[in-house]
Amino acid sequence: MENRIPGEKAKKTRFPAAAFDLDGTLYPNWRFYLLLLPFIIKEQRHLRAFGKARDRLRAEEGIGEVPLYERQARYMSEILKAEPRLLEEKTERLIYRGWEPLFKKVRLFPFVKETLQALKDSGVKLGLLSDFPPKTKLEYLGLSGLWDTILCSEETGRLKPDPLPFRELARSLGVAPEEILYVGNSFSYDVLGSQRAGMKAAWMTSYRNFRKKPGRLRGEADFIFYDYRQLRDYMLL
Repeated sequence: MENRIPGEKAKKTRFPAAAFDLDGTLYPNWRFYLLLLPFIIKEQRHLRAFGKARDRLRAEEGIGEVPLYERQARYMSEILKAEPRLLEEKTERLIYRGWEPLFKKVRLFPFVKETLQALKDSGVKLGLLSDFPPKTKLEYLGLSGLWDTILCSEETGRLKPDPLPFRELARSLGVAPEEILYVGNSFSYDVLGSQRAGMKAAWMTSYRNFRKKPGRLRGEADFIFYDYRQLRDYMLL
């Protein structure tokens, strides 16, 4: 990829803004899970309770008066029969902070950084929306400094696929939802969630899934790709 020459007119783009999910979208999930395996074996009860609590949070309607982290710990306490405050502290220590250093060893999908830089050089606003705190991860992945806005959906009190985090992302970018292409690897959370908020959606999947997924799903995503060069070519006209 060649960077734009200073003073050169930016290329015409399909959308004025593009936003991305992080986990499983900018890097392969399996690489991270492999590094996480010792933790999974040791803390499987805590992880199962955490996953069930997240499912319950996604099924809720409205934000409610109790902060998301407190609700999450409360739901986990019903499963583990432990004090919610202690579970909230353990989750913060083990999951939110404990996993972050592993990202020093995680490799991005091919052409991720080049694609992001090409979009930025062409004047596309870049946003990132993740269900987990993303800023330290981005530093370890070497992707800091590329973004116009970075948002964790937990800060809004709701998780994907609720439209609220996506709408907050659009507000932060200063771009109408319909002018944003949101890129993610989860069809249920990223594609359908962003579309419910009025955005266009690009589904990042594997080559095998790209070949095997039924036409119905292909039609529901605005764009589907397995190589970031395809996304770059789709965005830059």
